[in-house]
Amino acid sequence: MRVLLGIGGGIAAYKAAELVRLLRGDGHEVCCCPTRHATAFVAPLTLEVLSGRPLLTEAYLEPGTGGREEHIDAAAWTEVLCVAPATADLLARLSLGIAGDVLTTTALAVAGPWIVAPAMHGRMWAQPQVQEHVERLRTRGVRIVGPEYGALASGESGWGRMAEPTKIVAEITAALRPGPLQDRRIVVTAGPTYEPIDPVRFLGNRSSGRMGFAIAAEAAGRGAAVTLIAGPVALPTPGGVRRLDVETAAEMRQATLAAAADADAVVMAAAVADFRPAAVAPVKIKKGEAPPAPLALARNPDILTELATAAPGALRVGFAAETGDLAREALAKLERKGCDLIVANDVSAEGIGFASPDNEVTIFRRRGEPLFLSRRPKEEIARTLLDLVTQELAERGPSPAAGR
Repeated sequence: MRVLLGIGGGIAAYKAAELVRLLRGDGHEVCCCPTRHATAFVAPLTLEVLSGRPLLTEAYLEPGTGGREEHIDAAAWTEVLCVAPATADLLARLSLGIAGDVLTTTALAVAGPWIVAPAMHGRMWAQPQVQEHVERLRTRGVRIVGPEYGALASGESGWGRMAEPTKIVAEITAALRPGPLQDRRIVVTAGPTYEPIDPVRFLGNRSSGRMGFAIAAEAAGRGAAVTLIAGPVALPTPGGVRRLDVETAAEMRQATLAAAADADAVVMAAAVADFRPAAVAPVKIKKGEAPPAPLALARNPDILTELATAAPGALRVGFAAETGDLAREALAKLERKGCDLIVANDVSAEGIGFASPDNEVTIFRRRGEPLFLSRRPKEEIARTLLDLVTQELAERGPSPAAGR
């Protein structure tokens, strides 16, 4: 595979040398294209020696180069574009199509997939305008890898650290490898919902979102176009996944039904609140005031049940967090909600379920015997579940979305 490695001008640029080494070790050809500021962090000679190729730089614009359009030649050579690190400035220019230097000019002519690994200070990463640029890239099919939480160059800790080179290499390798879910559209919900009581307080639950995020990451790794609808959680977006953040059950319902309309499968891993306060106080309820007693509740819509009508052609996967007769409750839910698969777990068991990296589940199927998965990391459960989803979709034939 021929990789054009764009390197932005941030401290994480020093990791580009290791990234080139790993890519060459995996048998890829690499051409490095550092920005002018990137060469202050990593020496051009280092990149040339490790890649075994001359750099693509602004030098081709200088007199005496014959007027060749080297950025077009480089784009034609490139099978996959990787930008690591991608600074806030680079993200903006890539998102808006601003061709102000050789990297962004070449990027516009690359026909293959893009892998972008952001890196910046956490306060910069959190800015709405930065997130808008990231979302715009995601909607165009760009795989966003990271950033991760960790130590920053400022000495602080937070989100913004560039993903490790091994993770970036894995995304690059997967980019041109057709997966079993290629051309499939998968919608995944994850995390809790928060139902406001007043501007400060809410009704919620302990869901961390880890299970849904693991499923989204696994589906994307198999080539699916994944939309992840996330409740309030503090987790990084998996690479190659389009993420929509919501807070309440009503917001999750609206986003899910819209995304599910042309989905091949919908996996409802979110812990959606069954009830919400019937009335929301417009101002904070003071401690000295008499609390609402009892707190009147209204029933939230049942999103999973609605999917039978909103997305009748989609494979529908539900989750059942139970504390009683697991099999009886799960099988009843399978029939009542019109699901194809139900993933059930006992949330009263110690060390699994909410806020834990592990889970222990039984997957009940409309066709086939239940499948028990003893305690293991949620990523492993996601792989087994996606094996079943992949098999079911293959038996249904080509995706209707493939022709759209």
